[in-house]
Amino acid sequence: MKKGVVYLVGAGPGDPKLITVRGLEAIQRADVVVYDRLASPRLLKHMKLGADKIFVGKLPDKHMMKQEEINRLLVDLALQGKTVTRLKGGDPSVFGRVGEEAELLAEHGVTFEIVPGITSAIAVPAYAGIPVTHRDFTSSFSIVTGHEYKNKTYSSVNWENLAQASGTLIFLMGVANLEHICSQLRQGGKSQDTPVALIRWGTWMEQETLTGTLADIVDKVKAAQFQSPAVTIVGEVVKLREKLAWFENKPLFGRRILVTRARSQASDLVAQIDELGGEAIEFPVIRIQPPSGAEAQAARDAAMQRLPSFDWVVFTSVNGVESFFTRLRELRVDIRSMAQARIAAVGPKTAEALEQRGLIVETLPPKFQADSLFDTLAEELRPGQTVLLATADIAGKELPHKLKAFGLEVTEIDVYENVLDAEDAPEMVELLKQGMIHDVTFTSSSTVTNLFTALTDQGEDPLALLSGCRIACIGPITAKTAEDSGLSVDYLAEESTIASLVASMCGRPGERLIKG
Repeated sequence: MKKGVVYLVGAGPGDPKLITVRGLEAIQRADVVVYDRLASPRLLKHMKLGADKIFVGKLPDKHMMKQEEINRLLVDLALQGKTVTRLKGGDPSVFGRVGEEAELLAEHGVTFEIVPGITSAIAVPAYAGIPVTHRDFTSSFSIVTGHEYKNKTYSSVNWENLAQASGTLIFLMGVANLEHICSQLRQGGKSQDTPVALIRWGTWMEQETLTGTLADIVDKVKAAQFQSPAVTIVGEVVKLREKLAWFENKPLFGRRILVTRARSQASDLVAQIDELGGEAIEFPVIRIQPPSGAEAQAARDAAMQRLPSFDWVVFTSVNGVESFFTRLRELRVDIRSMAQARIAAVGPKTAEALEQRGLIVETLPPKFQADSLFDTLAEELRPGQTVLLATADIAGKELPHKLKAFGLEVTEIDVYENVLDAEDAPEMVELLKQGMIHDVTFTSSSTVTNLFTALTDQGEDPLALLSGCRIACIGPITAKTAEDSGLSVDYLAEESTIASLVASMCGRPGERLIKG
């Protein structure tokens, strides 16, 4: 059997966006990903379909698998012909024991590649507003292990030399030994007034920073019950934190936000949450697909074949636009057959999707809601005109009812349907039970009903699971559905857009502005 290949990849300090391009490629091509607790689990979503993942994480007081067993595991998987990515927090060469893993692979003739990562030694301080060098303070830094193991082949830390060094000292994995570290530095001549910072879970949503001096930091750590994993920085550069802290000052920092939107639509919302310091957890409870019923399919196709007969074509969502034009291509219907029709749309994103296809929207309701579109169209409409309304299978009936009452000939077609998608429900239930989700976003009434269905199908009480979460809704219709389901809505977007939804969450919790 042909041997596989092993990629020994540095995953960076925690923020999944700090992975290198080469590291991401290794994850995407792997048959098996072997990962530890310091590598962001969000990186695993980039694995190819069918790939396996093996957790070998280490806790301060417990190892899921000993290092020697991990080394052997990598060899065994490679000898089975698999492409293996070993995902390690930070940089694998900085106290990551990559040398031991690579040695055994080499001894067995397994091809391997070491992919460097951004080490937590520099990234974590940077995320806390502490550059490890600064021309006004120091031009050097040292990286030191915070603990050492017995029977090592190299000499112990030279504390006297470290204490006399003028550069920044960075200790990794040293919380348990902090008292010893501080004592040794003071005995070596380091001033007890030297600034010290400990940064826990640096670059993660849970990042926490504690500052002090060599004289008092140990007491502060004990009082705060500050635990690993943490990076310790000793030196004058710590003074810059008060001025340069940026990550922890982001408006959504420290908040894990559930995104229930369909996966195909979630990217914009996820990106905005991440940009503002939050952590977006995707749990798409909706899957968008073409209509499944034969009658709905036939009605849709028949209407598209007679596009020249319509005076108006109305789109109520981006999904509707994309589904409409996908089917139009499949039917080989020329878009020029819509030349005589005027185009109306609900929401700026829907209008943008149409304009990307070369169609200019003439009418856009100010409230971005289908029900208000009639009021906007009223002056332009004439009894007897024909209207094609391209919507979803669960679309509301108020708009077509008003159009028909006005004397228009309305053809409604379902160009797509929303179906329940609860693939990740067990994992989401666990996160909610652990209190790991702080906010839940709803972008449509169907996201509310589908989330409740998904949680109920897991044998859980949705209201109990969501009781500790703040609720954010994109518009009043969605908010009403949420409140009718028993939820209290904490954030309501002023406009029915993703940008407005995110902006509402940046306000203070409890600013509930459900009007009317």
